[in-house]
Amino acid sequence: MTTHIDHLTDQNHILVTPCSLPEADEFELWGQIFLHLDGLTLLEFHQGADRHQWRFNYAGHPYNLNFEHYSESIWIAPEGLGATEHLPNLVTLLRLNLQQ
Repeated sequence: MTTHIDHLTDQNHILVTPCSLPEADEFELWGQIFLHLDGLTLLEFHQGADRHQWRFNYAGHPYNLNFEHYSESIWIAPEGLGATEHLPNLVTLLRLNLQQ
């Protein structure tokens, strides 16, 4: 089973469903590996009690990769209208990377 990437246009985010979820203390490394792509720049990592977040740039716009331990969910959210407009291209980039 592989990781699935789904663009939820009605909610303006990308749902990431890995074959197995990382443990909370492994998400920082998991996110670094997942986001290690040409065209993406990691900005900063935030760790909370139940949610962790990687902020990154794509096409000159900020996004965040979120991991919520309690709901066992991972998603990418845009930060701003410009970033929202680039979500379809980001989905394509992520899907192409997973096919390699």
